[in-house]
Amino acid sequence: MSKLRLEHPLSVAIIGNAPGLQHPVEQIDRADWVVRFNNAPGFGAWSGKRVTHLALVNHGGQMEEWLGDPGFIERPVVRQAQAIIFPFAPKTEPVESQGRDGRDWTHEARAKLAPLGVAVTVLPDALHREAKRLLATDARPDPVPSTGYLVTLSLLSQLPMDTTIDIHGFGFEGWDGHSWAEERRWFEAREAEGRLVVHPLVSVVKA
Repeated sequence: MSKLRLEHPLSVAIIGNAPGLQHPVEQIDRADWVVRFNNAPGFGAWSGKRVTHLALVNHGGQMEEWLGDPGFIERPVVRQAQAIIFPFAPKTEPVESQGRDGRDWTHEARAKLAPLGVAVTVLPDALHREAKRLLATDARPDPVPSTGYLVTLSLLSQLPMDTTIDIHGFGFEGWDGHSWAEERRWFEAREAEGRLVVHPLVSVVKA
């Protein structure tokens, strides 16, 4: 497997999963790091052909589905990823008290991915606490940050100020448990500070 293009990249493209969008493929594929999420729609086609980091949700039904799929680690986006990110820290309570939707599959997921020999990073609880603090409002004092938000927050805390970070395919909508309006405002504030660029969504025009 090829090594990451730079330990401290000059450019990072973070690709969200909003469907049916047109992406600046050449710009994405030129980035030192290309970060994707879960099933990475459009990978290999309209959202670009490169991936360095793949964030895979390690709690809940989606990971359970992947664990039951014998072909999961043969998927191109999984095989080509040079680093895996799990957004949720392992749970300490017994499995029987976790519930199906919140079941922690971290151990099983590590075992599933082990044949690939890639590094797996688990985002720490401290990052989650900071994300909740940043997104909390009177109406929603205990928000549930999205994976895209958590990964972006983590990267901003680690990368040099002069790293160019481009955000593509973030629609800020989906599961109603996330604080999409607050997340959008946070991204807009970081863009105003010059920390990242949020590219507008452009739909693919079908003939």
